[in-house]
Amino acid sequence: MSYSSKIITVLTSIGASVSLYAQTTMEEQKAITPDQILTELMEGNEKYVAAQLTPIDIKKQIAATAKSQYPKAVILSCLDSRVPVEMVFDQGIGDIFVGRVAGNVENVDQLGSMEFATMLAGSKVIMVLGHTSCGAVKGACDGAKLGNLTALLEKIDPAIKAVKGHEEKGRNSKNHEFVNEVVHANVVQTVADIRSRSEVLSNLEKEGKIKIVGAVYDLATGKVTLTAQ
Repeated sequence: MSYSSKIITVLTSIGASVSLYAQTTMEEQKAITPDQILTELMEGNEKYVAAQLTPIDIKKQIAATAKSQYPKAVILSCLDSRVPVEMVFDQGIGDIFVGRVAGNVENVDQLGSMEFATMLAGSKVIMVLGHTSCGAVKGACDGAKLGNLTALLEKIDPAIKAVKGHEEKGRNSKNHEFVNEVVHANVVQTVADIRSRSEVLSNLEKEGKIKIVGAVYDLATGKVTLTAQ
């Protein structure tokens, strides 16, 4: 049985057995490897796509995690409300850290949070999760300006420049293929930025203690696809 299939069985009030998700313990967090965690996350996504999420006893998980947490991964996701990160990977309370910002770009605060999540709290995977048809990416492609959002969107400019061509159909938000290529490039860029901007995280990865990966969530299907590492 794989790590991700670990469950507990309880009896319902009518006598039928129901499989409930068991949140991560300290021993499990210490024992599991970054590769195993990534496999678990991707298997969880397969359950999400198939609409077969593991049932969760919310009250029991709240009680079990009230005094401690042992998350396996930290996921930097876009702010988009259509990407419910814990559900996307079939994870329960206390299982993953989630950082959210429009365009899933890194900054000092996010990097510091990742350093806390890994070095101090024991997480072993960092995932940058972009998504198709990203509104922040569209805004950046169109050169949108709006208060503090302007500075945020400028962080996506390197990804726009990394995507070549598309002059015929336009390098703007109306060209869905172009937008999604920028989404992918932005994830790759953010992963590279995390490695270059955080010596703590870079060293942990070089030592094999953590894995830093990128992925893209498809809004139409719910499927997560890993980017080239």
